[in-house]
Amino acid sequence: MAVELRTGRGVYRLLAVSPLEDSGQQASLTVALERADGVERVVLRFTIRGGLNLPATDEQFVRQLGPWIEREFEQTREAALKTIRAEGKLLEVVFDHSRPGPFVG
Repeated sequence: MAVELRTGRGVYRLLAVSPLEDSGQQASLTVALERADGVERVVLRFTIRGGLNLPATDEQFVRQLGPWIEREFEQTREAALKTIRAEGKLLEVVFDHSRPGPFVG
C-alpha cells in the first residue's frame, strides 16, 4: 500500500519496503519516498518509542506517517540524502514523547 504525497518537487509515493518490526515497546518501519515519474527514490527508517500509539500494521504506519512527511518533506528528504551520502546508512527518524510526530499517545 502506498500513500500519495504532493510536494514542491512533484508527486511522491510513500511505501513500506520491509515488514513492521514491533517489539511491544517500540515499532520500526523502513519506507521509501518514490517520485511518481521514477526519477528518485529515497529510503529511510522510522521508529516510534516511549508509549506513543504504535500502529498495528505497516499500512497503518504509512497512512499515519503520510501527512507528517508531506509537511516535513524537504527537511526529511535532505536529511535522508545527506545521511546516505555522508555515513552510508539510512536516516532513522525517532518519534517519542519529546517529538511525537503523527503518533501522539
